[in-house]
Amino acid sequence: MHPNTLIAPICPFPNVYWWGKTLGHQKVFLDAAEHFEKMSLRNRYMIANATGVLSLSIPLAQGRQQRNAMQAVLIDNNAPWQQQHFRSIKTAYNRSPYFEYFEHDIQALFATPFEKLVDFSLATITLTAQLMGQKLAMELKSDYLKNYDDSVLDIRRNFKANQYATNALLYPTYAQVFEDRLGFLPNLSILDLLFAEGKNAKDFLK
Repeated sequence: MHPNTLIAPICPFPNVYWWGKTLGHQKVFLDAAEHFEKMSLRNRYMIANATGVLSLSIPLAQGRQQRNAMQAVLIDNNAPWQQQHFRSIKTAYNRSPYFEYFEHDIQALFATPFEKLVDFSLATITLTAQLMGQKLAMELKSDYLKNYDDSVLDIRRNFKANQYATNALLYPTYAQVFEDRLGFLPNLSILDLLFAEGKNAKDFLK
């Protein structure tokens, strides 16, 4: 493999650490073949609202007990989760500097039906890159490999939901909507940084 290669999980609206690592590598593989890991960020993302960190979770057809590969995990669309997520995002960020510039695109994404978790997650990644003005150089990996050699940086194990703030000190702080009452909340979903910094988010990550 290329000496500057990264293997990363496919997460919805990945956090700041995920984006910093992927944009910092010349070759990036997104693992669609790994098995779904419960209590991880593979079907959830963290935003900040007036009371603290809010975890937005995408309901799955077989709940958290499934053992399917990520590329086969189905979303449970019986609940109006997309409307609920967008409403939570708008409530949290409608006073942020750049929310109004991106609101239409984010709302359109949540109005689009998705059956598979990876399809929704990839759509969030693609849209985020477009909004930041960042070209993607990522490939899906459809065959699973548990361990890679030292030429590959494997960050798939760094995305436990209860450890979302891990590696937070790798990046500087930025102005957040509720920072005056909550203090700075590190390593949230890329949405938090995007609404705060706009297209400057990509420079922040680099």
